Amino acid sequence: MSALLQSLPNWQPYGTPHYLAILFIALIPIIIAILFGKRLPIYEELVSIGFISLMFGGTHYKQFFALVFFIIWQSAVVLIYQGYRRKHDNKYVFYLNVLLTLLPLIIVKVNPIVVGHNSLLGFLGISYLTFKTVAMIMEMRDGELTSVTIWSLFRFLIFLPTISSGPIDRYRRFNEDYLTVPSQDEYVSMIGKAVWYLMVGALYKYIISYILVTYIIPPIKLSALIHGGLINWKTIAYMYTWGLDLFFDFAGYSMFAVGISYIMGIKTPINFNKPFLARDLKDFWNRWHMSLSFWFRDFVFMRLVYTLMKRKVFKNRNTTSSVAYLINMTIMGFWHGLHWYYVTYGVFHGVGLIINDWWIRKKKTINKSRKLAGRKPLPDNKWTHALGIFITFNVVMVSLLIFSGFLDTLWFHNKFAKLK
Repeated sequence: MSALLQSLPNWQPYGTPHYLAILFIALIPIIIAILFGKRLPIYEELVSIGFISLMFGGTHYKQFFALVFFIIWQSAVVLIYQGYRRKHDNKYVFYLNVLLTLLPLIIVKVNPIVVGHNSLLGFLGISYLTFKTVAMIMEMRDGELTSVTIWSLFRFLIFLPTISSGPIDRYRRFNEDYLTVPSQDEYVSMIGKAVWYLMVGALYKYIISYILVTYIIPPIKLSALIHGGLINWKTIAYMYTWGLDLFFDFAGYSMFAVGISYIMGIKTPINFNKPFLARDLKDFWNRWHMSLSFWFRDFVFMRLVYTLMKRKVFKNRNTTSSVAYLINMTIMGFWHGLHWYYVTYGVFHGVGLIINDWWIRKKKTINKSRKLAGRKPLPDNKWTHALGIFITFNVVMVSLLIFSGFLDTLWFHNKFAKLK
C-alpha cells in the first residue's frame, strides 16, 4: 500500500484547472444518477477515496495512513459516546470525549514545539475534520443528535469537496441533504449555481491570487525586508497585498468546494460573503470564514457565555460577553498555530470585538441622551456606513499582517538586516 501511494502523483485539491477537469469527469455518473433521482453511495465513496489518495500521493503518503487512523479513532469515540449518551449523561464523561476527539489535533499542534518535528498523526484537513466530530459530541450531549451510523459518519468525514480546508459542515444538515435527493428541477438549479461558484473560484484562485502571489507580492516582500526596521512603507504594501491574496486564494478554494458539493447534490454552506464590505468587526466575522466563525460562536462563545452566566462569575452581562469574546478568539488564535503571531491575532480580534460592542452600547446611550434633549441621533447614513467599512477594512488588514507571520521574519529573522 505504501509503495502504491508513493507511486501516485500528489494533487492538491483544486490546485490546478487540470484537477478540476479530471474531477468533473469522475463526477459524471453521479450527475446522471441524481438527475434520475438516485444516489450512488458506493461510487461516491470510491471517488472520494481515489482523490484523497491522490491528495496524499507521492512523498505525502504517510498522511493517508494518518487520515485512516484518525477516522477510526474519531468514529470509535463518537459512536461509543452515542451509545453511552442514550442512557447516561455525566458531564465528566462528556468532557473526556471532547478531549479524546481533540487529542490527535492537540498532538499535531504541540509535537513540533515539544519534540522538534511534525507528528505522524498530522494530515491536510485534520483541523476541519476535528471540528466536525467535536460538534457531533456536543450535539449528542445536547440531545440533538441520536442516530449516527458508522456509514453515515464515514460518508460525512471523507466527503471529498470539503475534506482538506472546509467549509466546516454540520452532521445533521449534511445528512439531511444526502438523504433527500433533490428533484430534477432543483438539481438543475443547483448545477447552475455550481457553475457560477466554479467560475468565481477560478477567477479568485487561478487569476487574481495567482497574479498577486507570483508577480506582485514577492518583490514587495523582498523590498520590505531589505528596508527593515519595525515598520516601513513596503511592509504596509505587503500588508494589503498579502491580505487580499489570502482572501482570494481561500475564498476561491471555498467556492470550488461549494460548487463541487452542489454537483454532488449537497448544499455545503458558503464560507465568505463580501467580508471587506463589513461595517464593523462583528459584521466582518459574520462574513469571513463563516463556517469557522459560526462554529466558534455556537460551540465555544455561546457555551462560555452560558456557563459564566449560570455560575454568576460576573455580575455584568457585558463583562461576561467581553471575557467570552477574548477567550473565544484567543482559542481561535491557538488553533491556527502555537506561534506568537497567531495568538496575537486572536487576542487582537478578541479585543476588537470588545471595543466594537462597547461602541454599539455607547452609541445607543448617546442617542438616548440626544433624544431626551430634543436633538437628532448620531448620523447613520451612507457616509457613516462607508467610514465604518473603511475603518474595518484597515483594522482587518493590520490583523492579517500579524497573522501572516511576516513581522516575525522582519523583526527577528531578517537576514538582510544582518548584512547592514
